[in-house]
Amino acid sequence: MSTDTARRAVMERLDAVRPRSRDLRAMVATPRQDVLAGVTVGVVALPLALAFGIASGLGATAGLVTAVVAGVVAALFGGSHVQVSGPTGAMTVVLVPIVATHGAEGVLVVGLMAGVILVVMGLAGAGRYVRFIPLPVIEGFTLGIAALIALQQVPSALGLSARHEHVVVSAVAAVLEWFGSPDLAPVAISVGVAAAILVLSRLRPAVPVALLGVVVATVAVRLADVPVETIGALPERLFSLSVPSVSWGDLRVLAVPAVAVAALAALESLLSATVADAMSVSSRHDPDRELFGQGLANLASPLLGGIPATAAIARTAVNVRSGARSRLAAVVHSLVLLVVVLALNDVVAWIPLAALAGVLIATAVRMIEVSSLRALARASRGDAAVLGLTFLATVVLDLATAVVLGIVTAGGLALRQLARTTALYEESLPQKYLDEEEHGAQETALLRERVVAYRLEGPLFFGGAHTALLELTEVSDVKVVILRMSHVSTLDATGAAVLADTIRSLEARGVTVLLSGMPQRFVPRLAATGIHQHLVTLKHVFDSTPEAIAHARRHVARDHHHEEGVRPGG
Repeated sequence: MSTDTARRAVMERLDAVRPRSRDLRAMVATPRQDVLAGVTVGVVALPLALAFGIASGLGATAGLVTAVVAGVVAALFGGSHVQVSGPTGAMTVVLVPIVATHGAEGVLVVGLMAGVILVVMGLAGAGRYVRFIPLPVIEGFTLGIAALIALQQVPSALGLSARHEHVVVSAVAAVLEWFGSPDLAPVAISVGVAAAILVLSRLRPAVPVALLGVVVATVAVRLADVPVETIGALPERLFSLSVPSVSWGDLRVLAVPAVAVAALAALESLLSATVADAMSVSSRHDPDRELFGQGLANLASPLLGGIPATAAIARTAVNVRSGARSRLAAVVHSLVLLVVVLALNDVVAWIPLAALAGVLIATAVRMIEVSSLRALARASRGDAAVLGLTFLATVVLDLATAVVLGIVTAGGLALRQLARTTALYEESLPQKYLDEEEHGAQETALLRERVVAYRLEGPLFFGGAHTALLELTEVSDVKVVILRMSHVSTLDATGAAVLADTIRSLEARGVTVLLSGMPQRFVPRLAATGIHQHLVTLKHVFDSTPEAIAHARRHVARDHHHEEGVRPGG
C-alpha cells in the first residue's frame, strides 16, 4: 500500500468517527427535556462517582473527575446519543490490583494506553465484532463483576480497610478481623442504605434513592456523632494535569492490564449502547464511533486526575427513562456533578464510607438478572457450563482471562454442535436412471451393484470432517462412488485435506470417484490439495448429478465388457 493510499484510508476512517453537525442540531432541538434528564442523572451519579473513586483506591476526587471529564468527552465524540459514561464498578475491579502494584502513576499510564487502544479499535472498525460475544459469556461476566463489587465493599461495610490485593481474600480477612472486634455502626449504615435502595427503587423508581440514602445516613451520623470513617476533605483543585514519566520497561509491564482495561471499556460501552438502543426507539449507536469516543475519554480522564472510564449501563438507563433525546443530557449530568461538588465540598466530606459501600452493594445486587440467569441455566448444559466457568474465572482470576476462557469454551461447544450437523447420506440412484426398458435389465442391475451415491451435507470442517467421511473409507464391492457436494455449507483446509485423502484412498483400491455440484467458492480450497486438478484431468468433475450418473453408467458398462472379454473361454 502506497503512502497516499494509507493516508487516504486513515482520513476516511477519521471522517467516519468524527462528530456530525446533526449531533449539534439534536442537542438544541429539545434542550429542556435533555437538561431535566441530565440533572436527574447527575443526582443519581453523584454517590456512584464518589463510591467508585474510593473503590478504585485513588479516592473520591478521582471518581468525580472521571464522571465529569469522561462524561463530557464520551458524550460529544461517542457513538450513542443517550449514553452516559464515567467510573463503573467493573472498571474499579480491574484497577484495584493495578493501584496496589503500580500506584496512581501506573493507573495513569494504563488509562492512556487503553485510550490509545480504543481509538485504534474504533478507527480499525472493531466495534462490529463485539456482538459476536455469546450471551452466556456476557451474563457470567456480569455476574462475576457483581460478586466482585459486593466483595470489594465488605471491608468498608465493616468499618475496616482492605488488607489484601485480591478482592476475595481481602473480604474474607475483613470478616475474620471484624469478628475479633465487632463494630455494628458501619454494618448498620451499609445494610440500611443498601436495603433502602433495593426496596425503594422498586416502589419509587423515579426517586434518586441512592442519593437519598446517602444523605439520610450522613445526617444521622452527624446528629448522633457516630464514630465512623468518612470521605474527608476533597482537594481544593478538582482537576490537576498529570503527565507520566515512565520507562520502556514499565510500558511493557503495564501493556497487559492496559489491554484488559481497553477490552472491558469496549465490552461494557457497547453493551450499554445496545441496551440504550433497545430502550429508545429513535436511538441507534455507531459501534466504531463509540469506541473512538471512549478512547478519547480515557485519554482525557487520567491526564486530569481521573481513572479509566466506560459507559455506565445504570446511568444510561436512568438517562433514557428520564426522557433524554441527545448528547446534551450527558453533558448536563457532568456539569451538575461539577457544580454540586464545588458548592458542597464541605458537605461531601461528611459522607460515611459505609454509606457508599451500601450504595455499591445495592448496585451489585441490581446488576444480577435472575430471570436471564435462570433461562440460560435451563437452556442447555453447554450454556450453563460457559456461564459458570466465566463467573468463576471472573471472581478467581481476572476479567480479561474470564472473557477469553468464556469465549473459547463457548466457541468449542458451538463447533462441537456444528460438527454434529455434518452428515454423509447414501442415496439410491434416481429411478429414471434405472429404467430396465430403456437400458436393459443386465445394465440396470450392474448400475445398482457397482455405483453408489453419497450426499455430503452441512459444514465439512476440522470439527467433523473425519467422522463424516469415515463411512466412505469403508466402501467395498463398488466400482464408482459419486459424491454430491451441492449441500456442503462450509469447507475449510482440514475438510479439504480429509476429503482429498479419502478420494485418494478409494482410488488406490480401484474405486472411481466422481464429484458433482461442487460449489465454486470451495474449488480453490480443494485445488490447494491437488485432488481437484487430478479429478478434472480424469474428467471426473461434473456440474450436476445426472451428468455424473451418465458417466458412471458408461464407466460400469465399459468395465463389464472388459471383464467379460478376459474371462477364460470368453
